[in-house]
Amino acid sequence: MSTEQCSLIPSRAGPLPLRRAWLVLAVVFLGEIMDLIDSSVANLAGPSIRADLGGGPMTLQWVLSAYTAAFALGLITSGRLGDLIGRRRLFLIGMAGFTIASLACGLAPGPVLLIVARVAQGLFGSVLIPQGMALVKVVFPPELLRKALMPFGPIMGLATVGGPILAGWLLHLDLFGSQWRSIFLINVPFGVIALVLGLRVLPRRGGEDPGARLDLTGVGLLTAGSALLIVPLIQGRELGWPLWTYAMMAASAVMLALFVVSERRSSHPVIAPSLFRKRSYVVGLLIVTGFYGALSAFVLVINLLLQLGMNWTPLHTGLTLIPWALGTAVAVLFGGGALAGKLGRATLRVGLSLAVIGVLALCWSTAHWGSGITVRTLAPSLFLTGFGAGLVFIPLFDFILGDATAEEAGTGAGMLNAVQQFANAIGVAALGTVFFAHAGHASTHSSFAAAELVFGICAGLYFLTLLLAGLLPRRPLRDQE
Repeated sequence: MSTEQCSLIPSRAGPLPLRRAWLVLAVVFLGEIMDLIDSSVANLAGPSIRADLGGGPMTLQWVLSAYTAAFALGLITSGRLGDLIGRRRLFLIGMAGFTIASLACGLAPGPVLLIVARVAQGLFGSVLIPQGMALVKVVFPPELLRKALMPFGPIMGLATVGGPILAGWLLHLDLFGSQWRSIFLINVPFGVIALVLGLRVLPRRGGEDPGARLDLTGVGLLTAGSALLIVPLIQGRELGWPLWTYAMMAASAVMLALFVVSERRSSHPVIAPSLFRKRSYVVGLLIVTGFYGALSAFVLVINLLLQLGMNWTPLHTGLTLIPWALGTAVAVLFGGGALAGKLGRATLRVGLSLAVIGVLALCWSTAHWGSGITVRTLAPSLFLTGFGAGLVFIPLFDFILGDATAEEAGTGAGMLNAVQQFANAIGVAALGTVFFAHAGHASTHSSFAAAELVFGICAGLYFLTLLLAGLLPRRPLRDQE
């Protein structure tokens, strides 16, 4: 492609020449991968961050939860902001902000500034991600869009599970004495590349809706209600659950109830009210909350168990998680492609059943082998847990939106993404609190007892989502179009 071709960016929305469209897809994929890896690498690096910067369990939970909570809260408004401000502009702002925030994370001298930088990362990430997918839908002709998006599921699945392994490798290399800081600094060169390329190839129009409006009341109530819940969950245990923590959780329930009332009366609701009249969508919100809450807690606690309880290195821990990553990657290829189309809703049931069995097997392994666990003794249960979760990753949203109209699907998917991220934060906050409350001073015996309790809770959450999956549509959304 010539320089002249690269510099000619159309002024109206519409498909681009295919070479340019594939470059747009590459920029968007790079942003997606940076976000997904960044949301998972801190789980493995958490103990190293705590050892270097100091702070107690509450500090560690904030480092891990700040990103996903901020990301979830930002997603609530970022889609509509793209219509109001412009998707290309917001994508570039999000990428620039994410890159600068990553640099700030890598240079943070203490835990407070690291947490602030993680919040900034999450907010800019939430601005970046929705715009990218909207731009991809514009630059490809309809007949090629599905082909363009086919690698999305497998790549995102691999990026999600590959994050902890990458973190372990970077911590082991200790590039230029950077220790844990390299897991954030590695974003900087990739962010600069994405920015430079994005400035040249992203279209100036991205299918914006000039009639879009932002319901500031609804956004404010939902944001306040979410924040009032996660703060006491993270800080309550270490502070002895003072009265204000219970007051905040009660206020959260009030704010969320007011949000529901506001949505019913708003002329520009954050979420299409008709979705809440669909059983599949309401049930789907519960499934997403339970599934991703359990998943994030599982990843956190297996890392804490192996590093704090067993004193394994981050590299040893990352390599131990390879069977889990491999199981997830294999299942993503099957679940996202062949099985969902052939088995329908049964794909979710099979995946969730295997996840329950896998987590229970892991719980038994830790109880049976204790401090004598090895990579070999953990591998079967980790592979099974990953494989079960992998069958659910890709098709879940399509089944939840199986009864949605084309108009409802967009706003419905956006809300599901926000709930997914918030569930990740709640899983780390709530079940991380359970782990630290029972682990005491992180002795080997108490760490195992705490991990087994959390694994049991995760298995219970997976089982509840398994029961609820029977209420979803039998076929996914794309099979009903």
